[in-house]
Amino acid sequence: MNYNWNWRIFWEPSPDAVGTYMDTLLSGLYWTLATALLAWVMALILGAIIGTLRTLPNRWVVRLANAYVELFRNIPLLVQMFLWFFVMPELVPTAIGDWLKQLPNAPFITAVLSLGFFTSARVAVQVSAGIQSLSRGQKMAGTALGLTLAQTYRYVLLPMAFRIIIPPLTSEFLNVIKNSAVALTIGLMELTARARSMQEFSFQVFEAFTAATIIYVLVNVVVVNLMRFIERRVAVPGFISGGGK
Repeated sequence: MNYNWNWRIFWEPSPDAVGTYMDTLLSGLYWTLATALLAWVMALILGAIIGTLRTLPNRWVVRLANAYVELFRNIPLLVQMFLWFFVMPELVPTAIGDWLKQLPNAPFITAVLSLGFFTSARVAVQVSAGIQSLSRGQKMAGTALGLTLAQTYRYVLLPMAFRIIIPPLTSEFLNVIKNSAVALTIGLMELTARARSMQEFSFQVFEAFTAATIIYVLVNVVVVNLMRFIERRVAVPGFISGGGK
């Protein structure tokens, strides 16, 4: 059985009322980027807060922060999405649950929340590792200057720690983009879901997923080069982590 290749399929009208099949894929790319970017902002904010809390001298705060990390890092992303989308509306009061179910963009909101919490736990580990990799002299210098603990973290430790962890943060950003494909299981029509839809309508499975693969690769190449540019711009000449000495 020979496969009928048709690379002109991308410019043919699609039956999903989006336009051409290329428009279908670009629509999916839009939702992929929107989901990934919002989830990444959420993950960075929460990850920075939780990661900082894991390095404080208060052991109860550290335990709570560690519990957050273990909770969201060890539950598979797919399970978290199902819990947020199917279970959470049933646990809250009926009025709130009905409102959540009727949201027009419920899959999108659920995907952002799930990705944001899941990734924030991973970012928190990296932030705490970055802070702990700094020499104790930097914290002591902040104290000697009369800075409070909060000011020392804000002006001394966190800026240096984020410079150190830009490479692993780049990997996490790429993971957010790729993990957004899991959202197709709750009905979000992101890039992978659109490619799947194109394949089902046209039966051109290789063309659909080849195009999706190329788009993912191009987006990730842009992200990698952008993060490399940021890393070069914020690098401190001659700075080497002191390994906690």
